Order: sequence, then C-alpha cells, then structure tokens
Amino acid sequence: MKVHTDEIRLETEGFCDIRDVSAEVGRVVADSGIRTGLVCVGCPGSTTGVTTIEFEPGAVADLKRALESLAPEKGRYDHNATWGDGNGFAHLRSALVGTSRTFPVRDGAPALGTWQQVVFLDFDNRSRRRTVIVTVMGDSE
Repeated sequence: MKVHTDEIRLETEGFCDIRDVSAEVGRVVADSGIRTGLVCVGCPGSTTGVTTIEFEPGAVADLKRALESLAPEKGRYDHNATWGDGNGFAHLRSALVGTSRTFPVRDGAPALGTWQQVVFLDFDNRSRRRTVIVTVMGDSE
C-alpha cells in the first residue's frame, strides 16, 4: 500500500466561510498515482469543519442557516466566559460537523456523487490562514 500526503492552503474570512476544495482534493489524488483506496481530508484546528454538500448558493445558505440555528453566533457559551475570545459558537459548530472526512478513491479520483462537493468550513470569528491536510492511501494498480 502506498501513502501520499499534501496540503491545501487557504486564506479564510471566518464566520462560516465555506470553500469548495473538491478540485484541489482531486489534484492531490491524481498526483499521488493511487488508483484505488481512500482519501482523508482534514484540518487541524478546533474551529473548522470538513463535509460534503452540493456547492451551490441555495444549499450553502441553507447549511449556514442550519448551523446558526444549532449554534448561534450570539448564543451564551461557557467557553466565551472562560477564554473571553467570543468563538464558543465556532468550537461547537466544529464539533457538530467534524474536522475530517474520508472518501473512496476509484480509478484515480475521489468517488463522489454528481452533485457532491468536498467543502472546508471556517467557523472562527476572524479571518485565518488554514491548512487542509489531504492523505491518500491505497494501491497504484
């Protein structure tokens, strides 16, 4: 089995900034030479998320609205009382969405549905420089 790792660097705006990283993930898989296996997309950090969605304005707005309903930016969070940084909502959203996802690799590409894109979310309350780590594992048949 072969393992290949690369990084995607992003400048984000925070506050539920959602970025489609599907093309970059596909590039890493293609560059790996792995034909069959798994690709894991993750971000170190406790105020980020990785998931899939149909990356179109309506679905993105719906996701943002759902996250605001579950963990409102102006909610009361013990984290904010402890640290005073005002991003308790971002930590909770990250915990709910998760910071990594794994997808099958088939024929040298991520096996995603027609309307399924891999997205990175930055929930923090400020702009950030983020690194998404993409690890591909499998066989190069």
